[in-house]
Amino acid sequence: MLTLSSDERRVLRARAHSLHPVVSISQNGLSESVVKEVNTSLVSHQLIKIRVYNDDREMREQFLHALCEQLGAAPVQHIGKLLVIWRPSVEAQEKAPRPHPRRSKPLRSKRSFQGDSRR
Repeated sequence: MLTLSSDERRVLRARAHSLHPVVSISQNGLSESVVKEVNTSLVSHQLIKIRVYNDDREMREQFLHALCEQLGAAPVQHIGKLLVIWRPSVEAQEKAPRPHPRRSKPLRSKRSFQGDSRR
């Protein structure tokens, strides 16, 4: 299972806000076909929402962790009956394996790099 920093998770939650669930888990739970469909969706989209039709919060939490363990993904969010998971694409793993969080410090201006030019 991948782990994310809080900044990375925040960025991914913001990206997932407008997404619709692409996979549903119903009364059959995590069947092989559900896991296969989640894997296919992760390959296509990297960041997905999953709707769970189960009222037991602990069971939904178990589904989230089981999917992330089996598929090498990172849990992003569990809110209500929606799960959000992320797994980088193969190309992204080779280049930059993490989403870029916002900069916490402002960039310096050119003047601060050039030194004092008034002399």
